[in-house]
Amino acid sequence: MVVALAFAVAGCGDGGKDGKTNAGSSSQSKSSPSGKGQQTDTSAASPDPTVKLAEATGEGGVVLTINSVKRDSGGFLTVAGQVKNTGADDFVATSPWAGTERDVLASGDSVAGATLVDKVGKKRYYVLRDTGGKCLCTMGISSIKAGQTVPVFAQFPAPPNGTKDVDFQLPTFPTMTVPVSG
Repeated sequence: MVVALAFAVAGCGDGGKDGKTNAGSSSQSKSSPSGKGQQTDTSAASPDPTVKLAEATGEGGVVLTINSVKRDSGGFLTVAGQVKNTGADDFVATSPWAGTERDVLASGDSVAGATLVDKVGKKRYYVLRDTGGKCLCTMGISSIKAGQTVPVFAQFPAPPNGTKDVDFQLPTFPTMTVPVSG
């Protein structure tokens, strides 16, 4: 089963981003060319900003909004949202966002340090990685200009079907409890 999951994740790739997501741009690729693979559909790449499941303010006046936490049929859970710099100065994304795992270099400036916690099941879930060590998450966030909003997403292994909500954690932000849909 682990081998099958590894092949499934490898097939997902990095959504064609090749680690070159530009945080200075307000748009991202909305789907993979084949329409299959990594869950980078419209809801993951461009979350509906009118839906706010949770919101937290981190250092430098940066606000993280979670717009969806969606379970898919492949056994993954995708958290999608946006990060907005409400401060007057450009915000340099901090290295804790990328995490402390040994594969941090493969993902570079990213949100690979995010985790999910299922308090009922007493388990912590980490961002999935492809076979090259790149996270299945937003990469290339090195700075966010004052007033800029950047869409973000991260894919995790899905907790058991009975799990109704999880705690989402991204370093430098308070923990947010969010409902799971799907």
